[in-house]
Amino acid sequence: MGAYAHAEGITSSPYLLGDWGGWRTRLANDGVSFSLGYTGELAHNVTGGDKRITRYADQWALGTTLDLDKLVDWKGATFQTTFTERNGRNLGADANIGNNMLLQEVYGRGQTVHLTDFWLDQKLFDDKLSVKLGRMTVGEDFANFSCDFQNLTFCGSQPGNLVGSYWVNWPTSQWAARVKLTTSKETYAQVGVYQVNPNYVNDDYARTYGWTLQNPSGTTGALIPLEGGWTPKVNGLPGSYKVGVWYNTSSGKDLYYDVNNNPRALTGLAALNHGGQYGAYINFQQQITGEPGGRGASLFLNISQADRATAQTDRQIAMGVQYKGPFGRPNDSIGFGIGATHDNGRYADYVNQLNALTGSHTIAGDGYEYASEVYYSWSPIPSVFMRLNLQYVVHPGGTSLNHNAFVVGLKTGITF
Repeated sequence: MGAYAHAEGITSSPYLLGDWGGWRTRLANDGVSFSLGYTGELAHNVTGGDKRITRYADQWALGTTLDLDKLVDWKGATFQTTFTERNGRNLGADANIGNNMLLQEVYGRGQTVHLTDFWLDQKLFDDKLSVKLGRMTVGEDFANFSCDFQNLTFCGSQPGNLVGSYWVNWPTSQWAARVKLTTSKETYAQVGVYQVNPNYVNDDYARTYGWTLQNPSGTTGALIPLEGGWTPKVNGLPGSYKVGVWYNTSSGKDLYYDVNNNPRALTGLAALNHGGQYGAYINFQQQITGEPGGRGASLFLNISQADRATAQTDRQIAMGVQYKGPFGRPNDSIGFGIGATHDNGRYADYVNQLNALTGSHTIAGDGYEYASEVYYSWSPIPSVFMRLNLQYVVHPGGTSLNHNAFVVGLKTGITF
């Protein structure tokens, strides 16, 4: 059958390059699997900001998974390596829209090559216990959520949208450990410890060292997330219900008070330091119609709350519905989401006081940024999708001083 060069292979294979003449399957049977994917996101602002422009951002992801049981008879062990490369421009910044949540979720973290995964997962006690060690992203295990939408409000592990300075999602990784216990057929509990180091999210550092295994100086503490999950079937349809909390042992600077508990904008003194930073989240998904895991509608609800003392954006809620297989097309899908991200009023008070003293006109929101998105995903073959989306953002940055933004987008994905 070759590399699925003929039409039948392309229309049935999940990979654009097919089975490499059978080598892909043979390698997987021996414990070696490869992945190569491309995601591109086009966005144009019809309204909002001070320019009518179009921007494009993209990402390549190359990964290798080693099943060490098959490869070297190491029972229950899996090793994963993933490199990513990001390029392009950010519409929100270039058009001065003032939004909190990215209009192209694939943008960011230095627009360079990152070592995204480099970890070993060891399963023990009949797979009831899983111990994972290495370089990891927090969101691949905690508050994990899909990235089908283009607006960041509805994409990925939500706590990282609020406190991304220390809850580090894809494509940036840090040294970490995660222990997961499967407590029953439908329940689990897990805890993690992730290095907190500002260098990992520093764009200049990432452009030079982001692809390496380097352990830079400057570690400030550890992020410790704890999550419990329930994966029931409701009327035979799959669901996922997660509840989690987190604590960052690193100190955090108060947004409003100085070291003497007075308004720091007025005194000019250093910010009050808090001994740690914390938060909580829920992540619910439930299929409600159709075939289990296939054609049908699914609902989702994500809510995160960070501590108000230190988090400039302190809470986010997002909900929506996705439908797989519309119009008899099994690979197509439709999605609609609405969400709100809250800007902490304590920080806005600090900025407004500073403006009054210095004559500056810095804008800081003290309310909600409301985002909505609808998309239709057309998949002509299983390995390719083109996802037209419409986004509308009310009060970008949590303030009515920024004009509402209407954005037309196109998200494209290819699995090679």
